[in-house]
Amino acid sequence: MKISVIGAGLGGLSAACLLAAKGHQVTVFEKNENTGGKMNIIETDGYRFDTGPSLLTMPFILEKLFKECGADLNDYLSLEPLDPICRYFYPDGTVFNNYEDKEATKDEITAFAPQDADSYPEFLEYARSLYHKTADAFIFNPLFGFSDLKELDLLSFFGIDAFTTVSKRVDSSFESPYLRKFFKRFTTYNGSSPFLAPATLNVIPHVEINQGGYYVKDGLYKVAEALTTLAESLGVEFLFNAEITSIEVDQSKATGIKLRSGKKVESDLVISNSDTTETIAHLLPNDSISKRKRDKAKSIEPSCSGFVLMLGTDKKFEQLAHHNIFFSEDYEKEFKQIFEDRVMPDDPTIYIANTSYSDPHHAHEHGSNLFILINAPYLSDHYNWDEQAMSYGDKVIRELEQRGLEHLSEHIQFRKTITPNDFYQKYRSNKGSIYGTSSNSKFSAFLRPRNKSREIEKLYFVGGSTHPGGGIPLVVQSAFNAVELIERYEFD
Repeated sequence: MKISVIGAGLGGLSAACLLAAKGHQVTVFEKNENTGGKMNIIETDGYRFDTGPSLLTMPFILEKLFKECGADLNDYLSLEPLDPICRYFYPDGTVFNNYEDKEATKDEITAFAPQDADSYPEFLEYARSLYHKTADAFIFNPLFGFSDLKELDLLSFFGIDAFTTVSKRVDSSFESPYLRKFFKRFTTYNGSSPFLAPATLNVIPHVEINQGGYYVKDGLYKVAEALTTLAESLGVEFLFNAEITSIEVDQSKATGIKLRSGKKVESDLVISNSDTTETIAHLLPNDSISKRKRDKAKSIEPSCSGFVLMLGTDKKFEQLAHHNIFFSEDYEKEFKQIFEDRVMPDDPTIYIANTSYSDPHHAHEHGSNLFILINAPYLSDHYNWDEQAMSYGDKVIRELEQRGLEHLSEHIQFRKTITPNDFYQKYRSNKGSIYGTSSNSKFSAFLRPRNKSREIEKLYFVGGSTHPGGGIPLVVQSAFNAVELIERYEFD
């Protein structure tokens, strides 16, 4: 089959590899100049920054992809566990190192929240149980047809803790504000609020802490480079600066794509790694899909976005590990401002990836490359980034100086920001969101767009905006799901 893939993000790359390995003729059309989508890279003035994900979890999904394509992941990437996994800074000066070694972590907790030391391993076992109830039923299941749904175990369904929120479950499990904040922050991994998202998302700590979080030697962009190299070895063709303006549809069947240049490419199958809402709202002809379906797609709540500040400094900040989080004082107010008021928080939680901690060549000698991420609302009329990006960046720098990064502003050699506007303009993500679709509802696992269109034959979807969700492993899994559905519906 002749297959056109729209977008060279991780979902598009993964689908291209899997389909090319099965003998199909695959061409990937990418709007920008390189592969990776939101997983990308900036190298300038002696500093290197990953501009997307900074942690790899569930590496067995990537290993499976390479194996199915006749390759070995270890020949392409070097995965390194980090210790500590992450360092947390609380407003009162408390510092918490979350280690891979649970006993070492328990010792840390005993020092500042002894009442919660025993609750920590208990909560991780609860998170493990959620994973075992949700993995096969929701993550590794396309959830498309009746045959998928009948596989669901009703008892497991009622055991996934969907009827309360992450916040309420965490509060009932811990007494100290330290552990409460710690476990609530994992919900942000898929761009949701712990005060709105179902407690099912408490599965995320299991994925990072029990299964392990990894850094990729030389940076996370190596994942995109590895998938690109694998795809090319399988005969995949890449066309860059090739923006798609429409999907050609004839009698409710995708027949190809049209480029901004006006060129049309006939295809037996089209896979969109573009945001699903954007695909349905802007790439499908008006007469190919009902207004009701189009409005439904537009009404999907996107995940939050992010404000990124990249700082290259001529000083190392010894208190920083590889991954660092500086918690805000009032976590609930912060999330209300982001998800309800849709403005930037007055007192933000600040994440810093400091990859020069593990790869010193990512910064000047004696310097640091600080990738700073603040959760931000998706685009709306409530916040004007053109006017406020610089001043908000200054505010973040001042806050970090007050939190221990003394004289940070005096040591900045390179500075660049990425705003929700940039995420939309460059990647056409729904309202500038980072993680695709939000999980701020009880049954979000059932509400995400599926990996196959129900209205248009021969049109499939991959990426963080579709099932099973955002983040490296789930985006790769979306490609597995799409390929499973292609084999079911195109070849049965």
